Amino acid sequence: MKKTLSAAALLTLLQLANSCKINEEFQGTLTPNQVAGGTASSLLDGVYTSLRSPFQGATQVFALSEVTTDERLMPTRAGDWDDNGVWRQLHLHTWDANHSQVRDAFANLGGIVFAATDMLQSQYNASTQQQAEARFLRAFAMYWTLDLYDQVPYREPGGAVSAAAQVRKGTAALEYIISELTAILPSLPDSPVNRATKDAARCLLMKCYLNRGVYANRQAPTFAAADMNQVVTLADQIITSGRYKFANNYFDNFAPDNSNIGTENIFTELNVGGVSSGAQYDLWRFISHYNMVPSGYNGPCALSDFYNKYEAQDLRRGQYYTYTNGPANPGKRQNVGFLIGQQYNLITDAALTDRTGAPLAFTAAVSIIETGSNLEVTGIRPMKYPPDFTNNGAGTIDNDMVHFRLPDVLLMKAEAILRGATGTTAGAYGSTALALVNYIRTHPTRGASALASVNLTNVYDERGRELYLELWRRQDMVRFGTFLGPIQQGPTSSDPKYLIFPIPNQQLAVNANLTQNPGY
Repeated sequence: MKKTLSAAALLTLLQLANSCKINEEFQGTLTPNQVAGGTASSLLDGVYTSLRSPFQGATQVFALSEVTTDERLMPTRAGDWDDNGVWRQLHLHTWDANHSQVRDAFANLGGIVFAATDMLQSQYNASTQQQAEARFLRAFAMYWTLDLYDQVPYREPGGAVSAAAQVRKGTAALEYIISELTAILPSLPDSPVNRATKDAARCLLMKCYLNRGVYANRQAPTFAAADMNQVVTLADQIITSGRYKFANNYFDNFAPDNSNIGTENIFTELNVGGVSSGAQYDLWRFISHYNMVPSGYNGPCALSDFYNKYEAQDLRRGQYYTYTNGPANPGKRQNVGFLIGQQYNLITDAALTDRTGAPLAFTAAVSIIETGSNLEVTGIRPMKYPPDFTNNGAGTIDNDMVHFRLPDVLLMKAEAILRGATGTTAGAYGSTALALVNYIRTHPTRGASALASVNLTNVYDERGRELYLELWRRQDMVRFGTFLGPIQQGPTSSDPKYLIFPIPNQQLAVNANLTQNPGY
């Protein structure tokens, strides 16, 4: 008897095959007519949902993009957070092709590509806009796979899933992504920000052009003026659309109600509090101490060198913040940004203690392996997404995950100008790199001082301050030549092979078109 697999069931099957240690092929050939069970609309919704696994929370793409950098440390706290050394390996740049986060990110990014490609089959009769949205999501996942692994597996719509996926590498993969985004841009809608839109495609194209020289030579990238001018042109199109403005508070962009108040956001993943969401709550659950409200796992932290890049008055560093679904916070304690010093119960204002009864006062000092009596308090804790107090217990929070924001567009434009583009005036932000950076810094929602001059180092540092924990730090460090070290509590210098991740051994076993990246 023939069995008919739904697209969702087949995606689950392929992800399972990609995440287990197997060396076998699917038997038989599935035709497009056998991959059935959904409308174009429901399948497209499934593609959006498939973004949650690799992107939301504190693992997979987040772990590869942040724990490997100067922004985030996952210290081993006595017996807690050892996990066979997987977190230390990321920060110390000693991972290999069997690393669980390397494996899972590759498999689940591939799942997005597969799900998007599946719904493009002619039998589903997707509209032009639906096809464009699916192709954007596929290009988005391909871009991240290229950035992390330099090799992008793919199939054509309706292709036999029993056959090994084809692979595009390096600049060939980038050129395909650029061509796809350029082709679909006119067919994408202008809104809403939690769907693929024209401006989301423009933001991704900006990333492509800004990093084109990186993907040609990650160790010694060059930046063509033509590519940098493309970045400026795309930025101006986003700016002059008038669809985005600075929010009333920096943390509005990440709060539980950010669908409504996050006016800087250009592309997000929709989470619906109490109904359906990904694991974005992990970003506070991982760092929160067991005795905090909401409670957490007392794990990762920020590094003092990164924290010290902020001026004391910079509101992005931390503040008392009131918001929908937030805490009562009668003592008006700092509840967002980088948590350091004595912590309080945000419902009762009682001073908190650790499990030994000592004051829960987070310290700047931290080691990658903690063994002392104060191991529960070491490390500054970064709270970028304000906790959803209403829906946290249900595990379905209302904070939408943010991928692209207006300040990122402005900073990319500033960087492109410094790398050879011609400055232009768009909106109220000025035509020079200095004006663009200072607009962000001196905006009342940031409150930092104006810089007298700007160079690439200033832009790099400002990207860190503005975009911390938004998944861009590793990419920025590679592009600016700082990823190989030194990194606080990490390596003094790293082998250049770590500029990209290895292809997981499980993937090599089932796809002969993949080859291991050099040095692994």
